Parts: sequence; C-alpha cells; structure tokens
Amino acid sequence: MVTEPETILPPDLLERFRERASAHDRENTFPAADLDELRGIGYLALLVPEALGGRGLSLAEVALLQQRLATAAPATALAINMHLVWTGVARQLSDRGIDDLRFVLEGAAAGEVFAFGISEAGNDLVLFGSDTAAEPRPDGAYAFTGTKIFTTLSPVWTQLGLHGLDTRSADGPRIVYAFVPRDEEAAGRVRIRDDWDTLGMRATQSRTTELHGAVAPPERVVRRVAPGPQPDPLVFGIFSVFELLIASVYTGIARRALDLAVLAAARKDSQNPRLRWQVADMAIAYDAMPPQIDALCRDLAHDVDHGGRWFSLLSGVKHRAVTTAKAVVDEALIVAGGSSFFARSELSRLYRDVAAGVFHPSDPESAHSAAATAWLGPLETPS
Repeated sequence: MVTEPETILPPDLLERFRERASAHDRENTFPAADLDELRGIGYLALLVPEALGGRGLSLAEVALLQQRLATAAPATALAINMHLVWTGVARQLSDRGIDDLRFVLEGAAAGEVFAFGISEAGNDLVLFGSDTAAEPRPDGAYAFTGTKIFTTLSPVWTQLGLHGLDTRSADGPRIVYAFVPRDEEAAGRVRIRDDWDTLGMRATQSRTTELHGAVAPPERVVRRVAPGPQPDPLVFGIFSVFELLIASVYTGIARRALDLAVLAAARKDSQNPRLRWQVADMAIAYDAMPPQIDALCRDLAHDVDHGGRWFSLLSGVKHRAVTTAKAVVDEALIVAGGSSFFARSELSRLYRDVAAGVFHPSDPESAHSAAATAWLGPLETPS
C-alpha cells in the first residue's frame, strides 16, 4: 500500500514549518521545533522496517515526502536528508540480507540522529578517497583525525557516520567507514566550530567538524575498502540514496517556486500571454523531475541492472534537479516582480537556498564526467 504524503505531512504541519523557516533563515538558527515535530510523527524512522519499530516506507515514498517537506522548509528538508541517507543505506543493505547497519535502523527507531561526515575541503574524490587519517587500534576500533566540512545537523546528531584513510594496516591503504558517538565531543576528540553563516540553507547548521583522534568503537566500524570507485554495496548505497534524496529536496524547491509564480500570475493577469508562457515553461521543466526520481528509486529497490550507467544516471538526476530548480526559481522571481527582491519574500529565500545545490556531490564536473564515461568510455591513459 502506497502512503499518501498528505497523511504524514498534512498542510497545517507544513504551514508551521514554513512560518518558522523565515525566522531560522533570518536568525541563522537550527530548526529544533521542526525536528521535534518530525520525530513525533516517526519521520526519523520512515525507512526503518516496521518489524524494527519504523514506518517501513520505500525510498520512492520518502523521496516524495522530502519533495513535499522542501516546499515548506528547504533547510529542514536538507538537514533531515542526511539522517535519511544513512537509514536509506541501512535499509538497502538490510533488504539484501546485509545487517552491517542494523544498529542504524534500530537507533533511528529509538530517536537517534545520524549525521553525514564525508565532505572534506579539497577532496574531489569524496567517497572514493579521504584526507582524514583513520588509525587502527588493537581492539578493532579506529581513531579519526581530520576536518569534515558541511556537517549538517551539527547541533543535534548523536552518531556521526564518516570515513577516513587507513595507511598503517598491512593491507592498506583502506578507506574505513565508521560511526563516532557524540560522547567524543565531551572527551575533546570532536570539536564543532560555530562557523555556519552562509548565503542560504542557513537552518541546516552544517558546521565544520574537527576530529582529534575521535574514536569509533569496533562494533561501529562498518567497512574497510580499497580507495577509488568500486562496487561495494555500502559505498554504492551511500552514493545512490544521497543523490536521489538531494534531488528530491531541490525538486521540492522548484515546486514551491512554481506555486508562488502561479499565485503571482493570478494576482496580476492570468490571461496575459507572456505570464502564461513563463508559468508554462516552469511547469514543463518541473514536471520532468518527480517521475525521474521515482523511476530511479524503484529501479534501485528492484535491483535493475543499469551496469556502468548507474553512476551517470544518479549523478545526472541530481544535477538536473539542481539546475532545473535554479531555473524555475529565477523565472518565478521575474513573474512575481520587484516584491520578490525584498529579503522578506519567500522567493528571495528560495533563491538563496537553491544556490546551495551546486556544492553537493555530484558537482557539475563530476556529473558530466560520469555521463561522458558511460556513453563514450573512460578517458584513455597516456602511454
């Protein structure tokens, strides 16, 4: 049975989020009340199987919910996205009989918040490399030293999923994926900078995280893999769920901008040919995105074999969602007119929020590189 988005995110709840969003953007604060309400309706455990205390929704259903949430509060949607990425990966593995992340599913059902500590300044390899040192300990634990940027949910996470490079083990180098508990902050081995003061997406509070030998216990070390692209189900799971949920947030922004443009056009003159063309152009662009996201979510769930095209399909849908959303927001500003230029305008906030899209992996260069490789083959290595 498909769950209708309106039953989980009803209009009155979205309106409360929308009213708070402007204040969080203006004051540069975390949407704690949004998180409390989302936790209260089981949103943190949307992807957790019912047998483990969750709602058991599919990734396609959650992607649609994230689009709906982003129409009200893009930064709240983006923030909760990072938690949903980990639960989505855990669910994907669990559905395939791999229980390495069962603790993520159980933790999410119990109210834990999982954050995403992958991004590093200057690390264009993202998942396939790391500038963070992962030092093995005799008991199987790892100590991580390095700096992670864009650590969304910084004020509230209880577990930080991260990666680092182990160069000390006999089989090294190895990329190590693990989870560091919030207790490491009290021990002084995790330090969170209060440095999030950005153009848009301000409520995500994606602060810089310093790791000074932060310890992931043995039972939270979930994977050791060779650096570089490879088909490990955890790595592919992170990439696929991340791209699809990011695309969902920016598609939700496009939908809200379109709705606001429709309202503006109706106030002006809905019979005006120019306004009708502009709104139609926005609608045609937006209408292409939800079906693409839904189709890829379903292909992922059903193990459709796209072979080497999977990475280009996933990075491509994220890239299209961002560029489409930016174009729709730009056009909505023109339709709405000068009132949208004021900081108090919701479109003004959407204009700033949507600008964050290019900074999430895959960036435009990576997306084009993946597509070129899929269709033309890899670049030849000079002999």
